[in-house]
Amino acid sequence: MNVPLLDLKAQYATIRTEIEAAVAEVFESQQFILGPKVVECEKAIAEYCRCKHAVGVSSGTDALLVALMAEGVGAGDEVITTAYSFFATAGSIARLGATPVFVDIDPATFNIDPALIERKITPRTRAIIPVHLYGQMADMEPIMEIAQRRGLAVIEDAAQALGADAPGRRAGARGHYGCCAGFPSKNLGAAGDAGMVTTNDEARAERVTMLRAHGGKHKYYNELVGGNFRLDALQAAVATVKLRHLDRWTAARQANAARHDRLFTEAGLADKGLVTTPRAVRSRHIFNQYVIRVPRRDELMAFLRESGIGVEIYYPVPLPLQKCFASLGYKAGGCPESERAAAETLALPVYPEVSDEQARYVVERVAAFFKR
Repeated sequence: MNVPLLDLKAQYATIRTEIEAAVAEVFESQQFILGPKVVECEKAIAEYCRCKHAVGVSSGTDALLVALMAEGVGAGDEVITTAYSFFATAGSIARLGATPVFVDIDPATFNIDPALIERKITPRTRAIIPVHLYGQMADMEPIMEIAQRRGLAVIEDAAQALGADAPGRRAGARGHYGCCAGFPSKNLGAAGDAGMVTTNDEARAERVTMLRAHGGKHKYYNELVGGNFRLDALQAAVATVKLRHLDRWTAARQANAARHDRLFTEAGLADKGLVTTPRAVRSRHIFNQYVIRVPRRDELMAFLRESGIGVEIYYPVPLPLQKCFASLGYKAGGCPESERAAAETLALPVYPEVSDEQARYVVERVAAFFKR
């Protein structure tokens, strides 16, 4: 049996007519850069995230970059972030000449451990970037308390967590900025690269809007040194259509994750400690990924791939140990929970269209591996 890690064709088959109609409208209008489709998407995302403003940008990476730019982060500054995330989180900091300062993760959620943040703050610290990894929000209350007390900006990396929430606030609406990604594999993916910056602060929204278009409110009049971070109308049109289905897809992801949990327990794998399944600590985990901890991870990964099952490691190298950050002086053992996650975790298929037969096959093959 073949079980891909993600099957976008299955999703597209259910919304093909809506997507084709939305894309046709863009071609009929010939307004491909910004325009009414982008405005429509921004309003829809702001409403969905329960915040006042959303600004469409060219990618999730550029959302992080432009939010940092809006705060004036640059050479000599420091930004605190998690040691365990996709490269863009730290790369955006470094691109501006600032220094990423890494904090280890909470092993239950894989998100930044708030208890470790304050000891990393120095007079050069300008911001904190918590990441809502795999679809579950970081513990934002202590992070916001620290930031408020120390005068720091908080930029949520919500690239994997659109629709996740903790009591009272959705991802992207708790910090000073939220950064969302529309890469096709995300729970709300576009037809290419796309991103969104959310905020409840009107002045910050205006600044991001200027920076995404070369730093000007009006063409040829540049008040800031910005960049070309504009959201394409085609991507906005696709994302707006998909947003209408997002809660249904999220419910299916959550049901698939719960089924995986149950099947691993029934197979005795969870009770024996062979498979540690995700734990939803916050109120709404949207399961952009379903990630397990296992011994002999690399052997299991090879076995599952030979069995026709798509799996992936998110992420095999903690950020402090990436070669490009060697000059920062981090050594192995400095972020032990991040390093353990990098060595033991494996993502399994959890996309909405995974069938019961496919899910049972995945668990059966995992069980077969540990019985060898």
